[in-house]
Amino acid sequence: MIPVRTCVACRRKASRSELFRVVLREGRLNFDERAVLPGRGAWVHPTPQCLELAVSRGAFARALKASGKPDPGPLENRLETLMDN
Repeated sequence: MIPVRTCVACRRKASRSELFRVVLREGRLNFDERAVLPGRGAWVHPTPQCLELAVSRGAFARALKASGKPDPGPLENRLETLMDN
């Protein structure tokens, strides 16, 4: 059976391999590329649209149970790198 997750932005279900896991580290949002880092994770499609939607709606903070607004900078930088390749 293929693991299924829900994108925190668009709320569509997809296989784990189609989504990126995001974790909170020291107040910053980071991609968990291998999906092995400890703690709570949130899943998002690796597209600028889903990333922007999740950040603007505060979906990461809610899903990760973070107090305050996490810094999406590292996440945005990583997505730009992926889009360039």
